Parts: sequence; structure tokens; C-alpha cells
Amino acid sequence: MTKPCIICVAITGSLPKKANNPAVPISVSEQVESTHEAFEAGATIMHAYVRNDDETPSSDREKFARLKEGVEKHCPGMIIQFSTGGRSGTGQARGGMLPLRPDMASLSVGSNNFPTRVYENPPVLVNWLASEMVEHDVKPEIEAFDLSHIFQAAKLHAEGRIAATPYVQFVMGVQNAMPVDGVVFDFYVKTIRRLFGENVPWCAAGIGRHQTTLNEWAIAAGGHVRTGLEDNVRLDKDRLAPSNASLVRRAADICAANNRSVATPAEARQLLGLRPVVS
Repeated sequence: MTKPCIICVAITGSLPKKANNPAVPISVSEQVESTHEAFEAGATIMHAYVRNDDETPSSDREKFARLKEGVEKHCPGMIIQFSTGGRSGTGQARGGMLPLRPDMASLSVGSNNFPTRVYENPPVLVNWLASEMVEHDVKPEIEAFDLSHIFQAAKLHAEGRIAATPYVQFVMGVQNAMPVDGVVFDFYVKTIRRLFGENVPWCAAGIGRHQTTLNEWAIAAGGHVRTGLEDNVRLDKDRLAPSNASLVRRAADICAANNRSVATPAEARQLLGLRPVVS
């Protein structure tokens, strides 16, 4: 029996704007509505940034709080994952929302090149973010842009700085970082299983036109997937994605083609070892 596939929807991110695709949700109310549509389409994790009114990234804790409240109200049981990514703030501002106790938060454990800059994740900041996640019972999702990041996650886990077995997501297709390569993908999967166990859950994300490719590879290999307008604003080269939900439905179709069911919120929480929802 194949295990259900968890679909994460990255609803907004820090870069796409309405000029790139009018469906990109910017305000908190837009984000809640878009997340609800994606939830109904099968997404069980919501990965979130917040934005200012001028569409620039924000680290405003009050906006994160309103977003969390709205998703909890309209998407019962959905796993809320906040981003601690570097575009929404600097230093400890990147983790300022962690005391809100989302279910999960992204954690980049090393630096790498991005298209026009270095994505800096110095050890002192990584250690602080990890400690905040332990203190507030937030499960980290390790965003691995490089093979070394998987090994660093294993080191943090062995040292007790990550309380539970990490959920590793490897990201492929970012310009100047890891390209989309099937041999590398297979090696990443083998490495995750060797370091954390054969049955450990893992996820993969592809950027831009590579989103569908990584969805297909991960689902076929028994992993979980990320989709959404943060990473890709198009259905194909000729059509913009009309919503986050449309990208979730495409991932769900790939699950069906591989004889895998889409995980319910309860199944996803069990697979990831998350606390149950308190009714």
C-alpha cells in the first residue's frame, strides 16, 4: 500500500507580484482566500510569507498572526508553515513570528548563491532559529539548496538542536544553485534515507518551469511535493496559473497517475509527527 502524498502550497513568497500574475495573493485576506481554495483542492501544508501594501516582503508579526488565525478558521487542520527566508527580514527578524507557534517553519541551514546575490545563512543565525523552533514546538522543514545542507541537518539533529527528525525539502532549479538533474535527485533521496532512515518523509520543490518535473519525480519516488505561485506563476509557457488551487490540482492529478492518494490533514500530521489539532 502506497503512502499518501502531502501537498504543500507556497502561496505568495517574497518575489512574485501581481504584475507577474494577478492571482498572486498579497494582502492577508487574499492569502487566506487563496489558501482556502488550495486547501479544498488538496493542499495540507500552507507555506507563507507576508507582504507590505506595496508588495514588498515583510516580517510583520501582526500580519503573520492574522494569517494564522484566518487559515485556522477556514482550513481546519491545515498545517501552517511560516517562512524564515532571508528576503523577509534580516538577522533575528527572520524568526520574529516563531512565538506564534505555527506547526512548522522553514529552516535554511547553509548559504548558497541565488540569481543576483548570496543567500546568507550563517551558523549563528541557523543555531538561533533552530533553538527558537525547539522552544516554541515548531517543526523545521529543512530547505536544502545544496547537498551539504542535508548533511548539516543531520548534524543539527545528532546534536539535539533539531528536536524531531527533520523534514528535508530539497530545492532544484534556482539559478546559480542546484540545477534540475535526475541523477542528483536520486542521490539526494538515497542520502536522506541513509542519514534518517528508509521511511523518513521528505519533500522536493522545483522552481519555475521545473515545478511539474519535481512534482513528478518526488511523487513517483515516494516523496511529498511543494507547488504554488511562490515558485512558479505559470501552468505552462503560454498560460498563467489562474490560482494556487490550479497548481495544487495538477499535483493531485500526478498523484492519481502514480496511484497515490492525496494526504488529508490528519494523515499529513501523522506522517510528519505533528501535534494534533486542538478543537
